[in-house]
Amino acid sequence: MMADIVFNVALGKLAYYASLPAANDALVVIPLETSGLETDAVLRDKHDLAAVVAGTTNEQTTVGRKTLTSVTVTVDDTNDRVALDAADLVWSSPTGNPISAFVIGYVPDTTTPSDSTVIPLTKHGLSWSPDGNTFTLGIADFFRANSSA
Repeated sequence: MMADIVFNVALGKLAYYASLPAANDALVVIPLETSGLETDAVLRDKHDLAAVVAGTTNEQTTVGRKTLTSVTVTVDDTNDRVALDAADLVWSSPTGNPISAFVIGYVPDTTTPSDSTVIPLTKHGLSWSPDGNTFTLGIADFFRANSSA
């Protein structure tokens, strides 16, 4: 699942956030409903999750958010890039409205989470209609950045 867009607020910060620099921080996956999903051009200018879902874009709350685990940041000197990866996510018996995207967001403090403090990092397009069957979201290098001089 490679990113479709990187939110402007996260440009240049992804590897830092993925390193989980704070004591109680996390990366979360937020599913977005198909209905009302705004364009990439509109979404990329949103600075927090509250803003992402303030317009016509809706979070699909039935399946719920998932916290990424086994997050790794790999600096690849051979290919002059950094890759961010995490373990795959599994939803058991998911139901609800169709989903067309997932956002990976940085939660700076999981003890007092708030949508206004969640920083949207990447958006990933994926068409999924939760139908009660177990669903596995494969995550392989959810983001890569390379240097181009």
